[in-house]
Amino acid sequence: MGNGAAMSVRSRIVLVTGPSGAGRSTAINVLEDVGFEAIDNIPLRIVPHLFDDAPQDRRLAIGIDVRNRDFSMKRLLRLHTDLLKQEDGAVTLLYLDCRPDILVRRFSETRRRHPLSPEETPELGIAQEIALLGPVQARADIVIDTSKLSPHDLKSELHRWFVDSSDQRMAVSLQSFSYKRGIPHGVDMVFDCRFLSNPHWESDLRSKTGLDAEVRDFVMQDTRLAPFLNQITRMLAFLLPEFETEGKTHVSVGFGCTGGQHRSVAVTEDVAQTLAEQGWRVSTHHKELSRREGVATGGVTMPQAGKATR
Repeated sequence: MGNGAAMSVRSRIVLVTGPSGAGRSTAINVLEDVGFEAIDNIPLRIVPHLFDDAPQDRRLAIGIDVRNRDFSMKRLLRLHTDLLKQEDGAVTLLYLDCRPDILVRRFSETRRRHPLSPEETPELGIAQEIALLGPVQARADIVIDTSKLSPHDLKSELHRWFVDSSDQRMAVSLQSFSYKRGIPHGVDMVFDCRFLSNPHWESDLRSKTGLDAEVRDFVMQDTRLAPFLNQITRMLAFLLPEFETEGKTHVSVGFGCTGGQHRSVAVTEDVAQTLAEQGWRVSTHHKELSRREGVATGGVTMPQAGKATR
């Protein structure tokens, strides 16, 4: 298979190899992000032991590097053959190819020495490695030429091969927080809910949270809430598919209010429900409520029946 129209490959094991500088490490990281257990640069003799008593749903991406001290072409090809028999064909040999002149340029830019010619010019090692790996490229199930691909482009190409279009590839997490304690680390975007009517000033609501119906009803009575939610959900309806297309594996959205217990919690829950109706699988977390004993602080909102999971 080459770089034509890619179709999703459902393999339990992916062996990743190719000349140094062609993008093996990037590929291993991408496969790890989409659900594979990633192991790079492991001695070939150890690979068969990875499957001793392993669960059947375990998915492995294994990087094969000519720098392995026990590497040999014969051993690699035999390993591929043995795994095909052992795993009933659920093995993909992925070869990342690249033009020699591009590899030379990459080594020059990074000032790395080539592993096959550490004391010579990279050109010599590159030529030796490409010749050495020729039989592997000939046997490969998938060959991806990375000569003109950026890391982002390679990620998109691997997604087309190894991520089922019916699976959700990107995790969406929503969290409420208190501005008194600061904006949480790692959130991609933040929405400020402090302009909404504050249940804290209602004595019978103060001890309750945005998870309680009375508090939600109070917040919902604020006429500014509906247009606020409408703008947020419209923005996310546009952004989330674009983030997913870009190859992001996780998006985190924060909703803050003064105490992090009422308005931000209610808004987080409402937005999570709307995203579920749109087909997203959403996790929620309420940072301030997690400090309160006996209060459920979040969970996962599943896509509603009849909606396509994105």
